[in-house]
Amino acid sequence: MMVGPAESARRVLVVDDEPQIRRALESILGVRGYQVTTVESGEDALLALKSDIPDLIVLDLSLPGISGLEVCRAVRARSQVPILVLSVRDTDRDKVAALDLGADDYLTKPFSAAELLARIRALLRRSSGTGGGVVRVEELEIDLPRRLVRAKDEEVHLTPTEFDVLAMLVEGGGAVVTSRAILTRVWGAEWANDVSLLRVHISHLRKKIEPDPSVPQFIVTEPGVGFRFAAGR
Repeated sequence: MMVGPAESARRVLVVDDEPQIRRALESILGVRGYQVTTVESGEDALLALKSDIPDLIVLDLSLPGISGLEVCRAVRARSQVPILVLSVRDTDRDKVAALDLGADDYLTKPFSAAELLARIRALLRRSSGTGGGVVRVEELEIDLPRRLVRAKDEEVHLTPTEFDVLAMLVEGGGAVVTSRAILTRVWGAEWANDVSLLRVHISHLRKKIEPDPSVPQFIVTEPGVGFRFAAGR
């Protein structure tokens, strides 16, 4: 397998107390050229981060001693390194708690290698700021600076609010964006809990940009949490 320079230069810290998960991640990432360091506890993670900040952290929540949420909080106090939470906990409460503390994305165990790698690539693209101001996915083109959208070479007419929602998702680089974050940024803090308002605009967006709005491929729902722009799929 050929590995591109963008992947081979990336360093990933894996924090998980399950030996089989550490071995699996080391294999999945290592064969693609990532430089992988694994630790089994929150204490070991914070110790490793004192001497070296990796390009990305894969973090379990259920750790002995210092919890994954505490690690996330501590990391965010000193660094903006992307954090992908990888956990067996799949409740909305756990996901939102991790994202509110600064995690960039959340993937539930068991997971597929393909999805894991797609999420990692998206987070690394986002953190490096690559891709410029124009995003192209299949037949969809989004020009962020000019606030223009084209699908199948035809201009798509979005309202200013619809574009603001889409732009926030695109800027997420494939990571999940919470409903609260979108509502607060686009409408204001007083609208932060009005999820029905956001759903209406998401529905309108899908009708305008999705090939089949009933089976969305660009704007993907993370139930109970928010939405992501599926740039890496």
